[in-house]
Amino acid sequence: MGKAVRIAVVAGEASGDLLASHLIAALKQHLPDAVFYGIGGPKMQAQGFDSWWPMEKLSVMGYWDALKHYREIAGIRRQLKHRLLELRPDVFIGVDAPDFNLGLEADLKAEGIRTIHYVSPSIWAWRGGRVKKIARAVNRVLALFPMEPPLYEKERVPVTYVGHPLADIIPLETNKVAVREKLALPRNNPVFALLPGSRRGELEMMAETFVETAKIIRERFLPQAVFVVPLATRETRLQFETAIYKRQATEVPFRLLFGHAQDALGAADVSLVASGTATLEAALLKRPMVITYKIAKFSYWLMKRMAYLPYVGLPNVLAGRFVVPEILQDEATPERLAEELVKLYGDKENAAAVEEAFTDIHLRLRQNTADKAARAVIECLN
Repeated sequence: MGKAVRIAVVAGEASGDLLASHLIAALKQHLPDAVFYGIGGPKMQAQGFDSWWPMEKLSVMGYWDALKHYREIAGIRRQLKHRLLELRPDVFIGVDAPDFNLGLEADLKAEGIRTIHYVSPSIWAWRGGRVKKIARAVNRVLALFPMEPPLYEKERVPVTYVGHPLADIIPLETNKVAVREKLALPRNNPVFALLPGSRRGELEMMAETFVETAKIIRERFLPQAVFVVPLATRETRLQFETAIYKRQATEVPFRLLFGHAQDALGAADVSLVASGTATLEAALLKRPMVITYKIAKFSYWLMKRMAYLPYVGLPNVLAGRFVVPEILQDEATPERLAEELVKLYGDKENAAAVEEAFTDIHLRLRQNTADKAARAVIECLN
């Protein structure tokens, strides 16, 4: 028996932690003695992963936030690179976090360590110059979305389409009544899911807008409405509670949940979702939604200049058209969001069309992702 395979992994936030934990579990099926180390979160650690730094250190939002924490993050990357070059793992897998991982991957690859990038950076949303940088940094890209591989193949970058694990986990149909019973929500009231983001920076930008939107829906349109708010951490929950008091909205029936985003979306008639992975979860649950986002003005200006697609929300990108509305930045006033949500609530015909478009996306993304990704990693090892 040869020595155990050593696999280094870096994930920078909750979505990466989830992806990597599934991949590690799948790899252990094929390589029971493999050792996993690097930087990761609680789900990876539950799979026996050895995290050398807390993953939170890498979770920054937008350019401004990244600049503020630049020195600390650069220091971690330097030490990490040094340690990996000393240990020489059999393969390095960077999970998303392209700003952190791609430079590190390029350095490791130049020293003869095989590198894989899991989750294609959004080259479809930015100008294609990024592909050349990725080509220099990695031996293979594992792509989650079907529009990505052709962009790499054109530049001769080895790529494997693995689909998205959420499409494997989330059932094709969700019974709204059953989920409402599970959450003890009224069966016939209008239910709105509010997903203001999973990071503190997102809630700083969005929490009060979301609270005010709910208040307007209750006061002007649907007095029976109930609002389910899944929050990822104690800090973000506290931020949302603070926003409720600040906006004097203690009368509004908010149901705050710890996690359980999929239950919240499954129970809802319509959702208001801050752009990100949550928009994909909402799409896989086939409910109408409004996608919204606010980031620092400078970051937004930069994004607008660099983007070449008319939409930012993943569900619309995947559909190649506006299936659901996006109300972003300065346009995202509580009045405007409330009106749009209420309009969607009343439009049953649109709800059926949304369900059809999102079912199509679900079927395309359902690829048994973790196993496909694991096989691609093993191929790279051999």
